[in-house]
Amino acid sequence: MRRRNFISLVGGAAVWPLAARAQQGERMRRIGLLMNLSDPKDRQLGLTAFRKRLEELGWSEGRGVRMDERWAAGDLNRLHDYAAELVNLNPDVIFGEGTPVIASLKQATHIVPIVFVNANDPIGSGFVASMARPGGNITGFVSYEPAMGGKWLEILREIAPGVARVALIYNPLTHTGQHFPSIESAARSLGVIPVQLPFHDAAEIKRTIDEFVREPDGGLLIMPDISTNTHSDLIIRLAALHRLPAIYPFHWFVTKGGLAYYGTGEIDQYRLAAEYVDRILKGAKPADLPVQLPTSFELVINLKTANALGLEIPPTMLGRADEVIE
Repeated sequence: MRRRNFISLVGGAAVWPLAARAQQGERMRRIGLLMNLSDPKDRQLGLTAFRKRLEELGWSEGRGVRMDERWAAGDLNRLHDYAAELVNLNPDVIFGEGTPVIASLKQATHIVPIVFVNANDPIGSGFVASMARPGGNITGFVSYEPAMGGKWLEILREIAPGVARVALIYNPLTHTGQHFPSIESAARSLGVIPVQLPFHDAAEIKRTIDEFVREPDGGLLIMPDISTNTHSDLIIRLAALHRLPAIYPFHWFVTKGGLAYYGTGEIDQYRLAAEYVDRILKGAKPADLPVQLPTSFELVINLKTANALGLEIPPTMLGRADEVIE
């Protein structure tokens, strides 16, 4: 009996170090997250979907993977600093949103894999060599093709037929302008005058919109731009103050009180990004993962805002909407 106990003890002692060594050999993987917003709530739906999809694929935070987050709040200098900080943490992959974010990460590293959403001109911005074969350390998901600009204008005119002048709200430092040609083409066919209103700060947003409304029959197209995201509350408030129909670039603008949104589902983009992160953590190279274009879109209308603006949304459009906020 003593001999059996001794053998059991020795066996346990022999097995335990092996198990311990195996457990210690399972390295904690690191995912960097870089955003140029100030409030994580503005990306709550997307980030929740991102984390949930990672968990479904076997990557739970604190158990196998660690997430290092940085939020730059629209400050480009801080964004560059945070990009360098994340790279210095030696992550296995970095996930980021928007052209300025990916530009900062590209400047910080040519080695660490990067997955993006909402960087909508990746070839023109120099992030990838081609959509099918990115060729470097960056790949991801485009939310808006250049032709989307014309579609936004068509929807605005359908919602507000009286609109004759449309202001394009964007920051020239953070928006590439890829949607302007399709907007100008649609404007000619619809008889609408497009007016570019570039801005660099909140004061300039207010000044340019105040000047724009001196003439009647105006509307707004808010460009998908990290700077318009940062100043979303101000833009929505000015649109309401001046009774300007507006189309916004992301769903959460409409939940905050904006009139309408047409674009790619945020949840879909973030879930797909999580799948690319998973593939990279398992050994795939960004150079071999094609940049993907959107395949599905959603229309969201805030009926309460429409009523406040005195707009009667056509029943056919309400029937097409994926979501109506009342």
